[in-house]
Amino acid sequence: QVQLVESGGGLVQAGGSLRLSCAASGRAFSNYASGWFRQTPGKEREFVAAITWSGGYTYYADSVKGQFTISRDNAKNTVSLQMDSLKPEDTATYYCAADEAIAVVATTKLATYWGQGTQVTVSS
Repeated sequence: QVQLVESGGGLVQAGGSLRLSCAASGRAFSNYASGWFRQTPGKEREFVAAITWSGGYTYYADSVKGQFTISRDNAKNTVSLQMDSLKPEDTATYYCAADEAIAVVATTKLATYWGQGTQVTVSS
């Protein structure tokens, strides 16, 4: 079992930045690919970014390329999402996910482990 806890969400003005963190506990987190998803009320959860277990490869949704950066620190069992130049349309609940397979995290919504989410609100 892997437990994931997100933090770092909040209210920010458009153009600002936030850094989300996902702290993992349980099984060796370094064995798992990880990612971030987001969801707004009434809409499906959507993929944002993913990173392989080693951190060697990253994947992004087209909507956030060049704006968000995913990274991980396996020594600290954390995955982070640096969000810059935020826009009101980035407002959502952001979820951390983990799975043994990067393909599952990067191309599906079927990751084995999920956090509870952290709210990000971008005001115009």
